[in-house]
Amino acid sequence: MIIPKALCLPVMLSALLLSSCGGPLPPDTDAAPKNSQTTGDERDQARGEGTSVFDLFNRPDTETQVSVNKYLWTASLEVLDFLPVQSVDPFTGVIVTGYGTPPGGGTSYRATVLIDDPALDARSLNVALQTRGGKAVNVATSRAVEDAILSRARQLRITDNKL
Repeated sequence: MIIPKALCLPVMLSALLLSSCGGPLPPDTDAAPKNSQTTGDERDQARGEGTSVFDLFNRPDTETQVSVNKYLWTASLEVLDFLPVQSVDPFTGVIVTGYGTPPGGGTSYRATVLIDDPALDARSLNVALQTRGGKAVNVATSRAVEDAILSRARQLRITDNKL
């Protein structure tokens, strides 16, 4: 039987899905105690193993939430305001900018900022700068931007505490 090319992909995908529906093999029944009240499904659920592909979508959310320091977040946006913002995700703490030239500078940069801790601390802030040619900037420039963000974040916190 010859299968047309248009049906090859759907046939292979359905075969793959059906082959994965079997789940893990049940444990040896001779090794389990005779008076055990747990069923095979309950043992699989206790071990976190499902019995079908659809159990993958019904798992509880085990990922932890990342808290972002609001002062570092605001300071990052203020210090890098000369760069056009391309993507912002406050839940993961990622800011991605496009290329822009700093005031008084001649080189275009783009930045990716990651704030991965709620503490107002240098370890919570990661800044990656890149030139238009795709090269990473030198460490002194990157550190100067991080220091400017940290200084502005501390100023924002001091101002906030005075209210």
